[in-house]
Amino acid sequence: MVLSSAQDLSALANESVDLIITSPPYPMIEMWDDDFCRANSRIRDALASGDCQKAFDLMHSGLDEIWEQFPRVVKEGGLVCINVGDATRTLNGNFQLFSSHTRIASRLISLGFQNLPNIIWRKTTNAPNKFMGSGMLPPGAYVTLEHEYILIFRKGGKRQFRDESLKRRRRESAYFWEERNQWFSDVWFDMKGAGQELNHDNLRKRSAAFPFELPYRLINMFSVKGDLVLDPFVGTGTTLFAAMASERNSIGYEIDESLRSYIHCKIPAIPSLANKVIRDRIDRHFHFVKERTQNGNPPKFSIRSLNVPCVSRQECEMILRYVSRIDHEGNDLFIVDYETVKDADNPVSELTSIRRATQKKKQHKGQSLLGLC
Repeated sequence: MVLSSAQDLSALANESVDLIITSPPYPMIEMWDDDFCRANSRIRDALASGDCQKAFDLMHSGLDEIWEQFPRVVKEGGLVCINVGDATRTLNGNFQLFSSHTRIASRLISLGFQNLPNIIWRKTTNAPNKFMGSGMLPPGAYVTLEHEYILIFRKGGKRQFRDESLKRRRRESAYFWEERNQWFSDVWFDMKGAGQELNHDNLRKRSAAFPFELPYRLINMFSVKGDLVLDPFVGTGTTLFAAMASERNSIGYEIDESLRSYIHCKIPAIPSLANKVIRDRIDRHFHFVKERTQNGNPPKFSIRSLNVPCVSRQECEMILRYVSRIDHEGNDLFIVDYETVKDADNPVSELTSIRRATQKKKQHKGQSLLGLC
């Protein structure tokens, strides 16, 4: 982690970053007002005078200085994922929406990035009601915001994998067929928000952090093992932790020095968290294969390292690794060691028994099935 503003990424070499995942402070969300005002005193003046549009534009002008660094540091074919929420706010008695996602998308496109299909993160809520405005009396009621955006951009054309070692790393970085169907939907509604209470000395009370699953998915979707992931608003370190769990290198920038100790104290818990995530992925895949086999449609291929069936040939060379240890090499440098997950704990013999029972039932009806590899 670099304790500095990402407005200066000069420490990063040209075209050195494979993937950027970040969530900036959200303009016109009150909890971020002080941060924006410290960076530009004109924002405080605009808010005080009720000039909401000027305040909104000035806040985004500060973010623009960071986005403008991206074309230099991102590799050709590299991707940028920005999680941001729009804001609603009342100033001088006037209630309105401030559409940060359209403002950011417009700026990234103007910098030469291609906007790919975005993701709507539909956040769960425990609120007993959703009233904003005049309740049941038209026309003064307002729609509530219950989602955020994950904006996705690419620099140039599709990434090329010409080197054989890169091709191998790409094959080893494959995800499960059923994960592909879930992760690449344009609406994510199965992911809860992260706890916002920090409860750590000398820190603000709330973090506004995204959940671990969000960067973990994006890292596995849009990069390969050994890639460099950048988070220019590192916050509580969630993107860095997800990169560690995914066998990617990472670097983050953060201006709040008090968050450094928070991140360091979280590092010892990362192996347990990462390994549970990997174990859960394997367990879900096993149950997917089990159900598919029981339904008479057993997978035709096998993931060699896990000795588990799979649906597509592209999964066959997939390799998952547990985090075995994390060593602190001084300052903010950490080295992660991994241990390959070999045979999955769930026995293939159980699947074979299910397949044989299903075969027998189907054959009695005059049908045949392909066996498991």
